[in-house]
Amino acid sequence: MSSHIEQKARFDFIRYAQVWEDADILLEALKPLSGGRFVSVCSAGDNALSMLTLNPQEVVALDLSEVQTLCLDFRIAALKTLSHEQLLEIIGSVPSDRRLGLYTKMRKALSPRARQFWDLQEHIIRAGVGSGGKFERYFSTFRTFILPFLLSGYDIRQLFHPKNHAGRQVFFETRFMNWRFKLLMRLFFSRTVMGKLGRDPEFFAFAEGNLGDNIIKRTRHALVELDPSENPYLHWILTGRHDQTLPFWLRPENFDVIRNNLDRLRYEVCSLETFVQREEGLWDGFNLSDVFEYMPEKTSDALLTALAEHTRPGGRLVYWNMMVPRDGANLPHLLRPLAELSQQLHHQDRAFFYSRFVVEERV
Repeated sequence: MSSHIEQKARFDFIRYAQVWEDADILLEALKPLSGGRFVSVCSAGDNALSMLTLNPQEVVALDLSEVQTLCLDFRIAALKTLSHEQLLEIIGSVPSDRRLGLYTKMRKALSPRARQFWDLQEHIIRAGVGSGGKFERYFSTFRTFILPFLLSGYDIRQLFHPKNHAGRQVFFETRFMNWRFKLLMRLFFSRTVMGKLGRDPEFFAFAEGNLGDNIIKRTRHALVELDPSENPYLHWILTGRHDQTLPFWLRPENFDVIRNNLDRLRYEVCSLETFVQREEGLWDGFNLSDVFEYMPEKTSDALLTALAEHTRPGGRLVYWNMMVPRDGANLPHLLRPLAELSQQLHHQDRAFFYSRFVVEERV
């Protein structure tokens, strides 16, 4: 059974070289289910790897794109063969001039199909694998052509210097709240530009509202209500690397746990629809990214129904909304919204593009 978006958009290149959804709030939502069986949308694999810290029975990562699963294969091989410091280098989190040598070291740990693919990606490996997706190139374009009109190098260093809430408020009001910031943000983060350069126009087929205005609102939240000095997603967008501000799966304290649980992770090129139709048994939790954004409400409800029917009572569905309000409100006999938890975690969400974080529990 194919997915709705599978017939609309291309999936034969690296669209996302990193996962741009905050693993910390995802894991907080799934923590009560630790030790269970989980399914995750794969993307680049970062959050599927993070879910291994829940000490699961198994995690299955699914993606319509074979290339995205090869990004996860690359991470698995790197975790098996490289030190933590070397892992940060080859991903591109820190500067390095020896990435090709590190690739030679880890190459044999790749699956044959992944080895065939990555052998042809020397330019991406040299730059750091985390920079090699269409969405990351979109941010690189922002960094190169838009950011210099908004902030100086000194401003960026000051932005990442820890401040209290009042200090962050003053910094935002004085450095950001001007006509140039609003104009450039509305233009560069419009549906048209993001659809063409970052995501895919079909991903906004059901979008509501103004994307640029939503990004401005969420940017204020990320820069004032949250601490920018602790935000790995913001660090990459503005500097092109993480340095010491790392996403969950790359933090040193999680390295051994993830590596020791790699045998509990598998991936498949498969739609969620096909997976739940084929697989038997019940699952404890689903990390669903923002998949419901790409489909009409009727199709979204049908997929939510199928997922809920394959979730054990008390299990959870976790996902994000960016521009399309989607949830299980039409399915109260199957899904109970955890509204307070959803709102609390959304407030903590440092991947600030999303307008909503949804946690629902199987009735």
